[in-house]
Amino acid sequence: MVLDDREREKLDDRDDAAFYAEPRLVTHVDDGFRDQLTAVYDEHLSAGARVFDAMSSHVSHLPDRSFERVVGHGMNERELAANDRLTDRFVQNFNETQRLPLADDAFDAVLCAVSVQYLEYPERTFDEFGRVLAPDGTLVVSFSNRMFPTKAVRAWRSASMDGRAALVGEYIDATDRFTDPQVSRCRPERDPFCAVIARGR
Repeated sequence: MVLDDREREKLDDRDDAAFYAEPRLVTHVDDGFRDQLTAVYDEHLSAGARVFDAMSSHVSHLPDRSFERVVGHGMNERELAANDRLTDRFVQNFNETQRLPLADDAFDAVLCAVSVQYLEYPERTFDEFGRVLAPDGTLVVSFSNRMFPTKAVRAWRSASMDGRAALVGEYIDATDRFTDPQVSRCRPERDPFCAVIARGR
């Protein structure tokens, strides 16, 4: 395990389902972040791709092109229902159940935007990301300096932007389902943004 019990600690350890019960139909990142994330997706996602948007909400920041399917996962049904890019959706608490209700090798891309900081068992969740990702498919994990601090794990709260990129790399490496992760872009100073990219084995 990458994280020990102390590193998994949260300031608010109450039930996640209660915290996310009310929909938050707002954008949690600034325009600069959104533009950079869409540019990364534009570079790495092909038209007609099968996409899994993990830990999603009412927006997916996808480029303006058609995909075969976009399956969204989140913690609030109303947020997911408001996302017009999703063709399917489901609600699941990854801190309770990591196993995904999805077939092996079912997606060409797995995306996780501005939410990785909330995972208490990231190694298990990333192992599932790798299982559902087709060989040579693309994993994109992006984050900014913003978060719900009471729900982020201690290891994330105490790390710098570069340290968080390294932490995501450790999550990916712990699974043995991906090629070496690469930091595609990292701008810790202005419009804080980072994306870590890996390929499925």
